[in-house]
Amino acid sequence: MKELIKTNDLATVAYIKLLLTNERIKYFEMDVHMSSLEGSINILPRRILVSNSSIVAAKKILIDNGIELT
Repeated sequence: MKELIKTNDLATVAYIKLLLTNERIKYFEMDVHMSSLEGSINILPRRILVSNSSIVAAKKILIDNGIELT
């Protein structure tokens, strides 16, 4: 799996998950519990991972929907 994006913005995370789900791209959200443990003050970013075979399609979906990749 490869990292698609890393962000502290929970609204962006939700939007990305919706976009990937609509395109039937499986993803894994990392650091969910760590960001909860730090008190939800958004110090630790969440990461979205996708399979190696889906990374190009997933990046294109994000770019097409105005999400900047870092």
